[in-house]
This record gives sequence, C-alpha cells and structure tokens, in this order.
Amino acid sequence: MTIALRVENLEASVRDLKILKGVDLSIPFGEVHAIMGPNGSGKSTLCHVLAGKSGYEVSGKVLVNGLRMDDLDVSERARAGLLQAFQYPVEIPGLDLSVFVEEAAVSLGNPAEEAAHRIAAKARRFGMERFLDRAVNSGLSGGEKKRSEMFQMAVLEPRVMVLDEVDSGLDIDTVREVATAVSEMRSPDVAVLMITHYSRILNYAEPDRVHIMIDGRIADSGGPELAHELEAGGYSAVRSRLGLAAPRKVPPAPKMSDIFTDTPFDL
Repeated sequence: MTIALRVENLEASVRDLKILKGVDLSIPFGEVHAIMGPNGSGKSTLCHVLAGKSGYEVSGKVLVNGLRMDDLDVSERARAGLLQAFQYPVEIPGLDLSVFVEEAAVSLGNPAEEAAHRIAAKARRFGMERFLDRAVNSGLSGGEKKRSEMFQMAVLEPRVMVLDEVDSGLDIDTVREVATAVSEMRSPDVAVLMITHYSRILNYAEPDRVHIMIDGRIADSGGPELAHELEAGGYSAVRSRLGLAAPRKVPPAPKMSDIFTDTPFDL
C-alpha cells in the first residue's frame, strides 16, 4: 500500500498563536479520509499549510508520494500533485473558466489538445458547459461554485485532493451531488482528504477513515462509526471518552453598567 500523503509532526503558528500542535496523518492512494472537528480545532489551517499558503511558521514534514513539500510554494506543490478545493471559492473577473482550467492543465504538464478534450468531457459530466465562457465563479450560486471546483479537480487529476468543507452552505441535493463527484474521482492513483463539519456528506462519499481533530491534533481515528458517534453525542462525548479536558470558556466582556454605576443603559 503506497502512501499518497504523509504528514509527520506538523506544527503551524501565526505569530505567538500555535494552531497545529503535532499533526500525524497518512493517506494511501485509493482512499478517502475525512477530518472532523469543532470550530477552531485547526482543520482549515491544516488545509492551508498542506497547500503551501504563506503566513504560517511551519515545522514538521509533508510528503506527497514520497516527495518532501516543505520548501515548495503553492504552484510547485500543485505540480507535484497536491491541489486544494476551497471552502469559499473566489470569483475571478475577466478570466473565462475554460481559459483558466486549460492554462492550469497545461502548466501541470498536459498537452493542450489533451487538456481541451478533458475539459469538454468533464464539462459535460459536471454540467459546466454553459459556464465555460463565463468568468470563473462569476454570478454562480454556492452549489454551482462547488460543482465548478469538482470540475476543475477532475480536469487537473491531482495525486492528492484536499477538500476544505466543500459541503459548507449546500442543500441536501447539492451535498449528494458533490459527494458523488468525489466518489467518482476515487481511483488507485489519487488520495482524498475531506474536511467537514457534518456527517451527511460522509453518507454518500463513504470515507475509508475518519479522523477527529481537537486542539490542533488528531485526537482519534477510526472508521465511519466515529462520525456516527459525533452525531449522537457531539465533541463533548468524544472528549470524555478520550479523557481530554473541556475547552476553556472565555468570560463574556463586562457590560458598561458593571463598570459605571450611573449609566442608564448598556452600549
């Protein structure tokens, strides 16, 4: 079993705030792994650091198919086969989707003729034909933007797909559609890391492994039953089972009347 993505003792900080505190993760080719975790646990930071986003102080190892990513920038990691789909896809005015995807495919080493053929085939599959001559994500609904992300991934054929909450803000039908697209792209040549808050997409994407991220670490790993445990008892039940301390509560800010006794109302 060949490992597509290996993460070893990955730490990441922004100034004095440590977000990732020693993440270890291995995803073989052909498998879909999901990471779930409460807000602020470091899930999106993990995505950004894997993709090579600047602004973080990073230590540890990230390897794609055995190749170290540590000193590679975003574009170099993409050429090595690691691509990220975003939680909030951005609009790119003035750049047609067809041009964008073709240039990306060619920059990754695909001949232009092959790229054009693949774009046409995948556009039909994902219902993106009417959007090819429009600016990237311009005027698209949330679901259409996520479908566009899946279309782009299918054309570019990465070795490792990092999906940052691709189900965020989607209705049930669109979640099923996105999950089906992920399942269709599953192959012996690709590994998928899917970040999600909700288990409903996992009912369709059928992950091989589920990891729970708490306080900047992978706290537990197992099969899809972990997602069911979260649905039933939430993260407090998982913390209790693992013997982890409850998150520290931040005290509310004082009201003006707590400070000045003669104020007639709170601001």
